Amino acid sequence: MNIMQNKYLQNLGYGFLSWLIPFVTSFLFYTREGELTIDISLFKSIMIVVGSVTAAFLLVSYFKNIGADYFKEGVVLGSAWFAINISLDMAVLIPMSGMSVSDYFAQIGLRYLMIPVMCITVGAALENKK
Repeated sequence: MNIMQNKYLQNLGYGFLSWLIPFVTSFLFYTREGELTIDISLFKSIMIVVGSVTAAFLLVSYFKNIGADYFKEGVVLGSAWFAINISLDMAVLIPMSGMSVSDYFAQIGLRYLMIPVMCITVGAALENKK
């Protein structure tokens, strides 16, 4: 497998992990019956922190293997991870929760804009550093 294929597989794999880790973590705060065990505002805050920490670690790991075009990589990475997270939520979270698409975007989906913001910011910082 050449380096480009590995980079794209890593992008997809990390995008999946950026969705999976917060998703699995969320189960810690629900009963088997699907009832939230903590205040909804606290839950949302915890999920934002978990998602941000996950993304930060994945970004550092991803950019360790990138040697050029950091800004472009940040745009590609942020776009891909955003699309992966929204798509997986559409396929898994929305049917599981019974939430409408408009409620989903108002309560959750809009927050995923932080993914491209973080990725592009890291890419821009690395581009300016060189």
